[in-house]
Amino acid sequence: MRHEKRFFAFSIYGVLTCLLFTAYLTSIPLSGSLKQLGSAIHSSAYAESRPDSRNTAQSFLLVSEGKASYYANQFHGKKTANGETFNMNELTAAHPSLPFGTRVRVTNLRNGKDVIVRINDRGPFVKGRIIDLSAEAAKEIGLFRAGTAQVRVEAINKTIADAYSG
Repeated sequence: MRHEKRFFAFSIYGVLTCLLFTAYLTSIPLSGSLKQLGSAIHSSAYAESRPDSRNTAQSFLLVSEGKASYYANQFHGKKTANGETFNMNELTAAHPSLPFGTRVRVTNLRNGKDVIVRINDRGPFVKGRIIDLSAEAAKEIGLFRAGTAQVRVEAINKTIADAYSG
């Protein structure tokens, strides 16, 4: 009887650990609904199996959708979180958790335009946004005038896989 209780406790801890790890990988806040978590797990599994159409040696490792914005003049020339000087004319972005140097494809869901950017900063610091693009990247996908857009973010290089593998 005592061993059954211990096994049950380990099972619960295992499930909770898996849920926490999945939430961490998919950048979903733990306060989000279980429906969100389930859909993120599905989209991440789909992303890992889908080859990159531009370069078959790469594969998508993380997919998320949400609102993107951009940052430009007020930060131009200032240091980013990884120590670089921010240049609003380069194809870079700020993400809350992806490792610096990760390349991501950001697709504007309204018009289908996409751009590949390199993560070099932390942010966005506005609730409800998943990525901040440089002004140049925002222009490439047509969100510069609007200021924000619904986007899909797909990590496309092995930096993310290396960071999250044991």
